[in-house]
Amino acid sequence: MTHRFDPTTGILELRLHVQPGARVTQWAGRHGDAFKLRLAAPPVEGRANAALLRFLADAFEVPLRQVTLLSGAQGRQKRVAIAGSPIDIHSLIDEITNFTDKLL
Repeated sequence: MTHRFDPTTGILELRLHVQPGARVTQWAGRHGDAFKLRLAAPPVEGRANAALLRFLADAFEVPLRQVTLLSGAQGRQKRVAIAGSPIDIHSLIDEITNFTDKLL
C-alpha cells in the first residue's frame, strides 16, 4: 500500500522509500509497496528528513506543520502523514502513481 487517505480526517498517509544525496529532489518510481523519492539533501543531521517534509508540503500545498514524519527517521523506509491538503488528493496520487509507473 503506497498510500491511505482518510476522508473523515483529511489525512493522507504515504509510504516512501527515500534515497538521500541525489542530484535533484524528484519522484523516482516505486520500491516495493512504497513510492520512491530521491532527495537532494545528505543524510546528515536530519537534513534529508527536513528536505523530505518541505518537498511534501510544497507538493500537497500545505504548511510544513501539517506534514508529519510518522516513522523511519533513521532509515530509508518512511511513513508520513499530510493533513488538510486543499488539492484533490486522489488526482495527485493518481498523477504520482502514473508518473512513477512510467519510470519502472
